[in-house]
Amino acid sequence: MLSTITRDLFDAYMVPNYAPPAVIPVRGKGSQVWDQAGKQYIDFAGGIAVTALGHCHPELVHTLQQQAEKLWHLSNVWTNEPALHLAQQLCKHTFAEKVYFANSGAEANEAAFKLARKYAHDHYGAEKHEIISFHNSFHGRTLFTVSVGGQLKYRQGFKPVPGGITHLPFNDIAALTAAISSNTCAVVLEPIQGEGGIIAADRDFLLAARSLCTRHNALLIYDEIQTGMGRTGSLFAYEHLPEACPDILTAAKALGGGFPIGAMLCRSHVAKAFNFGVHGSTYGGNPLACSVAAKALELINQPELLVGVESRHQRFIAGLTDINQTIPIFELFRGQGLLIGCVLKQQFAGKARQLLNLALEEGLMLLIAGPDVLRLAPALNIPETDIDEGLARLERAIQRFLANPDTML
Repeated sequence: MLSTITRDLFDAYMVPNYAPPAVIPVRGKGSQVWDQAGKQYIDFAGGIAVTALGHCHPELVHTLQQQAEKLWHLSNVWTNEPALHLAQQLCKHTFAEKVYFANSGAEANEAAFKLARKYAHDHYGAEKHEIISFHNSFHGRTLFTVSVGGQLKYRQGFKPVPGGITHLPFNDIAALTAAISSNTCAVVLEPIQGEGGIIAADRDFLLAARSLCTRHNALLIYDEIQTGMGRTGSLFAYEHLPEACPDILTAAKALGGGFPIGAMLCRSHVAKAFNFGVHGSTYGGNPLACSVAAKALELINQPELLVGVESRHQRFIAGLTDINQTIPIFELFRGQGLLIGCVLKQQFAGKARQLLNLALEEGLMLLIAGPDVLRLAPALNIPETDIDEGLARLERAIQRFLANPDTML
């Protein structure tokens, strides 16, 4: 049966919005993956910062199996124990007082943006509807979230898109100060822009955004879909600067450790704008997803694991620096915790995907963040031996990359 499943079937039957390589992974354990031919890979991609505890973590598998024998789905007509438990734990361990569950990060952001507009409408009137976002941001692929996102390429071909959205330069306090007004209902930002190149928000910029939102009665929304759930060394990145705490926060990706779930967290007074029937999701908050997410939250939110994120960051940076001293290909390294961006030197601009493909041939799974940046988002508990072996494979890929005359074209 498996031998009849090939990459050709993707071209034959699936919509061509993706371009996967010929490799088809079939099994994973921890930070290692095996393909149909039995070839082993070190996973530095983490399912795009999703498999935060590695593949097939035994406690997540056990939790899923247990819940699968009890209750799968009820819809939002009823509530369920796993959803209530997860909501309670998220509120206990964050600033939030209320939680809304969805199936993905895009849906969590969709809810956040709708809530911000509804809250402003209810309290200040219809004119207060403008959302301020930032260039190179990414917030999802629904029509609303792709419009709030600051990358034009994702909106091309889909006009007319929702209006009332302003995009500004990231980390530009003067631009934000000039743009925000009494008509602004929300300022939306990523503490670290993921798809935009692993660009961290400056401390002063976050403080200014918080202050300006308070002054203009606008809500501050943090998109922590990629930075949340331990990725930066704290449960959520906002904890590194609590003085700039948001009013709304969105989470997904690692929240389920690989099982699809998203969440919007907010204050009680904001949540009241989502009164009965205003918004909903058929699968959001289903028992399977919430039971796994609660276990993932329990396992990730442990001091020893979060401290280990920083020590692993240092090991990655040390190894990458050693490679770069021997083979100078990177301009700098950006990011925090286990969200790391390796920026290619100018002469290699636009070649990140080429290097990613060579790494895959060497048995290393990587990501990119734009055409010039390699992105690393491995499991938070990745063993040191896998870090070292993965970096050795990356070094071999870089050597092959530089040996190719086309590299310099």
